Amino acid sequence: MKALVFPGQGSQFVGMGKELYDSRKDIKDLMESANDVLGFDILSLMFSGAEEDLRKTEITQPAIFIHSLAALKATDALGTEMVAGHSLGEFSALVANGVLSFQDGLKLVHERAKAMQEACDAHPSSMAAILGLDDSKVEEICASVNGVVVPANYNCPGQLVISGETDAVEEACEKMKEAGAKRALILPVNGAFHSPLMQSAQDRLATAISSTKFRNSTIPIYQNITTTAVSDPEEIKNNLIAQLTGPVKWTQSVQNMIKDGATKFVEVGPGKTLQGLIKKINSEVVFS
Repeated sequence: MKALVFPGQGSQFVGMGKELYDSRKDIKDLMESANDVLGFDILSLMFSGAEEDLRKTEITQPAIFIHSLAALKATDALGTEMVAGHSLGEFSALVANGVLSFQDGLKLVHERAKAMQEACDAHPSSMAAILGLDDSKVEEICASVNGVVVPANYNCPGQLVISGETDAVEEACEKMKEAGAKRALILPVNGAFHSPLMQSAQDRLATAISSTKFRNSTIPIYQNITTTAVSDPEEIKNNLIAQLTGPVKWTQSVQNMIKDGATKFVEVGPGKTLQGLIKKINSEVVFS
């Protein structure tokens, strides 16, 4: 069984999507429609903008979404029986399985990005990658720290990202090192994604999602919150909303996809980050 997977924030790069844009008229038309939906020239930022601008959440997220859906048009998706996306990538996956239109998905991604940026600005906070500790130990240490710090991204065995208030994250990192972590690295982000500090963004996204048409899915999506196959539009909506303050359970999602029959994974979008993570989750899967 073939599974399509879509990357999230962090996979952007200057020049992203230009080769796809130049390859076919239908892809060019799709990408140009994004400028009309957003009301500004995001393609120029993607193709030749400053790296600093492309790292801004309100630019990064729609840029990755646009690139991923352009790449989907160029991908042989025949035989796909399941989809998943890492954080932001869930929106790309929901276009791939017919739940959202490209235009509606892009509007939601842009609203999500703006809301997350505002939440970051309101609460100085950070994230850190913890390498070489069992998930249960990371969870235990987070729970022992005063202040807000929680597991945010279960990326693969031995790699878990934590998120929260800056002081709490720094204290947790010290405790992780004492517990034997190979690394506890503060990440270059200015916000605590997938933590309770994203509550204001979650409320704003919930309002946008409630007014957006979600269709019945053609194939199931394995969502970050549930980690299991979901097809019901209302359940998909609720899970998208919950994801902003809840963890991305990527390890568990991939394990369930494999358990349910996935033998081939296709990463659709910029970079190959997910390929690397999936290989660490299960070294026997095939990529194409």
